[in-house]
Amino acid sequence: MDSLIPNLPPDLAPAAEPGPGHAASYVIHAPAGQTVPLVFASAHSGRAYTRAFVAAARLDELTLRHSEDSYVDEIFAAAPALGAPLLAATFPRAFCDANREPWELDPAMFEDALPAWVNTTSPRVGAGFGTIPRVVANGEAIYGVRLRFAEAEQRVRGYWRPYHAALAALVEATRARFGVCLLVDCHSMPASATAMLAPPPDVVLGDAFGAACVPALVRCAEAFFSGRDYLTRRNDPYAGGYVTRYYGRPRRGVHALQIEFARRLYMNEATLEKGTGFARLAADAAALVPTLADIARAL
Repeated sequence: MDSLIPNLPPDLAPAAEPGPGHAASYVIHAPAGQTVPLVFASAHSGRAYTRAFVAAARLDELTLRHSEDSYVDEIFAAAPALGAPLLAATFPRAFCDANREPWELDPAMFEDALPAWVNTTSPRVGAGFGTIPRVVANGEAIYGVRLRFAEAEQRVRGYWRPYHAALAALVEATRARFGVCLLVDCHSMPASATAMLAPPPDVVLGDAFGAACVPALVRCAEAFFSGRDYLTRRNDPYAGGYVTRYYGRPRRGVHALQIEFARRLYMNEATLEKGTGFARLAADAAALVPTLADIARAL
């Protein structure tokens, strides 16, 4: 199988393996022995805010944290005990978004010119949600001053790149061992994202409109959540971000499924405190692991 590490300009591409200190950008909760062909990943639950970043931002830390997929890594915390590795970014989404291409950057955010190869025109950049986000979830601008491109380089090379090197290694090792890998990309969604849907869904499953995994896996997840009284939708309003679309290669034995949980199910969106529904959702997420594993083994 081809390498899953994206190609970067030669002068900016570090070694494929994370360098010293780069492991601080993520944590791998590894099983004692991997027994299922699944990998779980949480790119947006990181909450390690550096003093320098908070000082550079014009927003307080609580406002910055509203961009997080708070506690999603904890919702899937049972995965390692059930035989599947769980990768979680430690850096926050407002600092660097690991569910974007490595170089989706808004030129208006920078005081110096960006290289010609940077993607400055994607819809995500236009909305303010590039690799280095311009705004937080509620649309407020993060910075009061412009950054330098060197800062974006440091974040991509020191945080984005090691996270994806670790994710690609887990996916490739799983596929090599089991002949197939299902990557479950774990997220949460604010109430504002589904306010126009009536009724708003509890769970949204994204498979990039059928391109990222075989239909049997999505049907399995839909039946699982529906059977537990969760209102479930597919690809609306989230069809899958960079991780789902980039890693999902069904013809090569790698499937990717994005799962979005409504935050109201398990937390207070204003205070970011866990709610009474957290325990139930975590228990259901644990029950999902062997259910998906059975389908994945049969592929």
